[in-house]
Amino acid sequence: MRSERLCVALDYPSRTELLAAARRFAPRVGWLKIGLEAFVAEGPSLVSEVAALGPRVFLDLKLHDIPNTVGRAVAAAARSGASLVNVHASGGRAMLVAAREAAASFDTRPRVVAVTLLTSIDAAALADLPMAGQPEAIARRLARLTRECGLDGVVCSASDLPGIRASCGADFLTVVPGIRPAGAPVGDQKRTASPREAIEAGADILVVGRPVTAAADPDEALARIVQEIESVGSERT
Repeated sequence: MRSERLCVALDYPSRTELLAAARRFAPRVGWLKIGLEAFVAEGPSLVSEVAALGPRVFLDLKLHDIPNTVGRAVAAAARSGASLVNVHASGGRAMLVAAREAAASFDTRPRVVAVTLLTSIDAAALADLPMAGQPEAIARRLARLTRECGLDGVVCSASDLPGIRASCGADFLTVVPGIRPAGAPVGDQKRTASPREAIEAGADILVVGRPVTAAADPDEALARIVQEIESVGSERT
């Protein structure tokens, strides 16, 4: 039985390792993520290979370009077999609309979500950028823009979820990276949450990478995360 709310990030340096991991995790998760490194190295055929294993594919390219280019890239992602693709909300209204319209042209369309702020960016990092302020307020504003443009949801930190849920509603898809079980190294992430914290804050899909893929025993690490997710669900029934 798959944990439909869990997405494992297949961040491996080679096609062989990535596909081996995809086969290993496919029976137990609802989503598998292919990121920028693997896509650039191996191309769109990798998406269809992973999708054929059963879980849906989140193609994590964080597109950010002029509207025409992003629209064409989203269409290419749809043809590759991706079920979810993301763009940067900071690309602006016209770009977001172009992404939505490109996806809508397919009979079986991928869902399109917009990245608000990377989970590696905190208030200190924002001070170097022309959007200085509190991450939660900026994420909320970008989420509202994303909803106005008709996209399916956002990629955001768990700490941003209360404000986004209040502004965008319960039906707005929230994809939450930066998931770190208790005791797991934070790495380059700044705004993290445990699986329980993310679910309780309102996350729909939890994206987990290194806590599973870099674990001494990936199967055991994955099982613990699935158990934590399921325990939150059982407490609410």
